Amino acid sequence: MRLNPVLDKLGAYQIAMIQERARALEAAGKRLIDFSIGDPREPTPQFIADALHDSVPEVSQYPLTAGMPELRAAIADYLGRRFGVNIDPDTQVMPTSGSKEAVFSSPLAFVDPTADESVVYGTPGYPIYERGALFAGAATEPVVLDGDFVLRASDVSEDSWDRARMLWICTPHNPTGAVTGDTELGDLVAAARATDTLLMSDECYADIYEEAMYPEGPGSVLQHSGDDAAGVLAFFSCSKRSGMTGYRSGAMVGDPAAIGALKRLRTATGTASPDFVQAAAVAAWSDDAHAAERRAIFATKRQVLRPAFEKLGLEVVASTAGLYMWVRVEDDMAMTERLLEHGIVLSPGRFFGAGGEGYLRLALVPTVDECEDAGNAIVEALT
Repeated sequence: MRLNPVLDKLGAYQIAMIQERARALEAAGKRLIDFSIGDPREPTPQFIADALHDSVPEVSQYPLTAGMPELRAAIADYLGRRFGVNIDPDTQVMPTSGSKEAVFSSPLAFVDPTADESVVYGTPGYPIYERGALFAGAATEPVVLDGDFVLRASDVSEDSWDRARMLWICTPHNPTGAVTGDTELGDLVAAARATDTLLMSDECYADIYEEAMYPEGPGSVLQHSGDDAAGVLAFFSCSKRSGMTGYRSGAMVGDPAAIGALKRLRTATGTASPDFVQAAAVAAWSDDAHAAERRAIFATKRQVLRPAFEKLGLEVVASTAGLYMWVRVEDDMAMTERLLEHGIVLSPGRFFGAGGEGYLRLALVPTVDECEDAGNAIVEALT
């Protein structure tokens, strides 16, 4: 069978390979504690589930691509509370079926595959930035990150800025948990506008952070783009903030012209969440207390795990926000294999691209008790 050559080029999603090994060990009776995939196990708050159940209609009909007005308003209100920005829910908000599909498909609306255009992103990073760009027909220009793992405007060459149709940033960062500061966000907005580059900011982990480090929470690119958000799009999700990974609900917010183009694209593909999922999302975006409770749980998991690595003399890098811990080791593949044999499933940093070699990523998805057990097992395995 003939396939799209991009599909062959990309090959298998590498984390799935670790999962297959882990499942084989589990089938053989091995107890596993799985930090490999960012799918938290804390229950979805009951009021969100209730909102979904109460909204399932007797007659099911197609949802609108633009989303329910109530949902767009709830997202705009949340952004006002969280970041102090003014967002027009009618022209600047597009609900999505989670963030992954939105990140993947957005380049299709903006990339001209016949032009000398590229998509720039930091590496290590979320693999979908690259995958979406390639399927849209763009050249890709990864920028290798190190040190604090923050992508700065000065990290991108003048030639790359001139070629770039869009540039992806992620804050808090997957896989490292690094946070892009206000100065860096402002510089990125200015550089993107000067070169007519769309600035795409993945902010799906904006409500998961160490409160001692960020009393007001990590910032958003929307705080630096003015009310019109010209040339800027930010991506948000209910998945981690509200424990709704299986609901598939997120949002794109920003430049009205870009939102309009995305509406045209998504109307063509019929991409929209069911109305009852949107009703659950209205409830989620309208409440901040449950997000604070979840934030405290993830902070506790970090506090439980960090001493294990410190005892072993392994440095935890960044990891002050987001869903992940990023740990420096000598050989990430060898360490992943060794810990897997002891029932600890995690991801080698190289799976997230160049610059990830020599690091491990732990997604903070096991329970607090499981994290305590894992800390003990890690020390035992590596001592």
